[in-house]
Amino acid sequence: MGNEKLVCKVCGRDTFTTGQVGGTTSQGNIRPIGAVMAVGSPLLMTFCKNCGEVASFKVVKPEKF
Repeated sequence: MGNEKLVCKVCGRDTFTTGQVGGTTSQGNIRPIGAVMAVGSPLLMTFCKNCGEVASFKVVKPEKF
């Protein structure tokens, strides 16, 4: 997502924030399918602060794949 202003497709508001799923431990990280021992990468989620609708997911370290 570049410099464009996000508008929520559900509630029409424009107040978004970003949170992280996963992190220092591999719990919650996205991993390659079938890779049981891989640490993987956290996910960043950009979502509407008003209603919680998720606008985007981004893999923090795609090189882990």
